[in-house]
Amino acid sequence: MNLLHVDSSILGPASVSRQLSEAIVAAERAAFPGLEVVRLDLAADPIGHLTGAHVALWQGGIAESATLAEDAAVGDAALDAFLAADIVVIGAPMYNFGIPSQLKAWIDRLAVVGRTFRFTEHGPQGLAGGKRIIVASSRGGIYTGASALAPFDHQEHYLRAIFNLFGITDVRFVRAEGLATGEEPRRRALAAAYAEIAGPRQKRFAAISSS
Repeated sequence: MNLLHVDSSILGPASVSRQLSEAIVAAERAAFPGLEVVRLDLAADPIGHLTGAHVALWQGGIAESATLAEDAAVGDAALDAFLAADIVVIGAPMYNFGIPSQLKAWIDRLAVVGRTFRFTEHGPQGLAGGKRIIVASSRGGIYTGASALAPFDHQEHYLRAIFNLFGITDVRFVRAEGLATGEEPRRRALAAAYAEIAGPRQKRFAAISSS
């Protein structure tokens, strides 16, 4: 099995989404010995934002420069790594009600007609199904339930929608929210997130042991 580990926070070791994604990957490694992990750090090694020249290349055009050709190759490699993965773990902090631009740039390189989805007379059809997506989601405020901020959640809603477009329905969020609302709420949020990561791991161990 192959796992693609993607981080996008600009905060380095202080990032909660990075800490959670690392814990998720560790749990998956423990549950599936021999798991191959590919690491992608979009803050340290960002993928360039999509341009009209990239779209022209997808439509059969020719690279206008060596720089564009190199950048397109990086995007193609990112798409190949995504398609090859059985599990994708994504560290996705909320920035200004959405996702980091680095993460959006990566997703734009995945959303390629004929590779991850296609259009039909009945609407779009996903071509990249069969994967598991686990998102380590961190948010300063509370955006779930009856929160007044719920309508401003353009982070998790967007990620679920885009991966559903690709045909991926197994999308799970490990969430730590309310991180900026006080020390005690932050502690509780982190404890709950780590407990959620450990819970499925224990269940998988039991299933593997009985098989």
